[in-house]
Amino acid sequence: MSTAVLILGESGTGKSTSLRNLDPSKTLLIQSIAKPLPFKAKGWKVRATLKDSGNVIQTDDAAVMEKALRSSPHDIVVIDDFQYVMANEYMRRTGETGFQKFTDIGKSAWNVMTAATQLAPHRRVYILSHTATDDTGRTKIKTIGRMLDEKITLEGLFTIVLRTAVRDGQYTFSTQNDGNDTTKSPMGMFADRFIPNDLAAVDSAVCEYYEIAASAA
Repeated sequence: MSTAVLILGESGTGKSTSLRNLDPSKTLLIQSIAKPLPFKAKGWKVRATLKDSGNVIQTDDAAVMEKALRSSPHDIVVIDDFQYVMANEYMRRTGETGFQKFTDIGKSAWNVMTAATQLAPHRRVYILSHTATDDTGRTKIKTIGRMLDEKITLEGLFTIVLRTAVRDGQYTFSTQNDGNDTTKSPMGMFADRFIPNDLAAVDSAVCEYYEIAASAA
């Protein structure tokens, strides 16, 4: 069983930037939206096609993501802008009537997130996504609305859910629930409620806590 971590936050609060210290040779990045990385991206190479070499795949197709998760040899997989997997499929199907599309979109999201927990034990998957605040003031992962939220609670598939927080100009991850969001982490994994927005440091903490080897044997 692999370790899956959900990273939530508004646009511009440091989710993609948190990849900056990861080792590209050990990481596969799946981008739902094709865009440049917000840091000096030496070592990150976009695949022109899925069969080419490179450690960056650009696709919003949930089935392709799931296949990449299961077949990749990389210790770490990062899926960025996951909300667009749902939003783009919804926009492509706006001409459809009825509720079936919501069920299909929910199943696609569930398939990817479930696959993220079913890899080899040494592998880690980080899924980055935007947030939305509901009518009660609770902040959670952004989906395509109440119709999908009634079908599935995506955060329930994760033991670790971090949320971006910008405090006094510093970009951080919140590790504990504030009563109005879905943030959570195992007891003792992180020493502080707010930690630097550094996925390499988060990955080190995850590996230490669960006694995961740094690389596959």
